[in-house]
Amino acid sequence: MKNLPYVLNAILFVAVIVLYVLFFKSGSKNDLTPSVKFENDSSFTLPVAYVNIDSVLVNYTYAKDINETLMRKFESSRASVNQKQKNFVSEQQEFQRKLQNNGFLNEERAKVEYERIQKVGLELEKTAGRLEQELAVEQHKMNTQLEDSIRNCIKEYNLQANYQVIFSNTGGLSNIIYAKEGYDITDAVLALLNSRYTSPAKKD
Repeated sequence: MKNLPYVLNAILFVAVIVLYVLFFKSGSKNDLTPSVKFENDSSFTLPVAYVNIDSVLVNYTYAKDINETLMRKFESSRASVNQKQKNFVSEQQEFQRKLQNNGFLNEERAKVEYERIQKVGLELEKTAGRLEQELAVEQHKMNTQLEDSIRNCIKEYNLQANYQVIFSNTGGLSNIIYAKEGYDITDAVLALLNSRYTSPAKKD
C-alpha cells in the first residue's frame, strides 16, 4: 500500500486543524485560554480513533488470501524461469562439449548453433522480465483493491461510530506517537472487514 502513508499524512494535517477548532472555536476573542479543559475531566473524549494497519494486514482474511495468491503466482513464475534457466545452461554446456570434441561438421554449423543458443538466452531474459512486470502489476492491482476495501469499511464503520478523524498506526510509519488503548478501533474494524468478506475457499 505505497500510497497509504501519503494519504494518512494528509489526514494527520486535517486532524491538527480539527483539534485546533476543538480547543479554540468556542473561546471568546479576548480569552486565549481553551474553552475545553481536559485535566481531571474524564467526561470528555476527543472524537478521534486509530487503526493498526499492520494488524489488519495480518488478520484480515482478504489480505491473507491475496497474499497467498501472489505467493503462488510468484512461485509458479520462479519455477518456470528456473526450469528454462536450467535448460539453457544444459544447452550451453552441450555446445561447449561438442565444440571441444569437434562435434560439428563445420564452422558454419557451429556458428548457427551458437547464435541459436544466444537467442534462447535473450528470450529467457525477456521472459523473466515480462513475468516480473506482470507480478508487479498484479501486486499493485491487489494492493489498490485491499486499500479500497479497508477505506470503505472504515467509512461504513464510522457511520455509527461518528469519529471526526481516524488515524493509521502502522510500523515505522506510524502517525501516532502515543494513544490510549480506548482510541484503538482495530478489532472492531477487523471484525467488520472479515464479516464483509467470504474467502474463495469457503465458497466452494
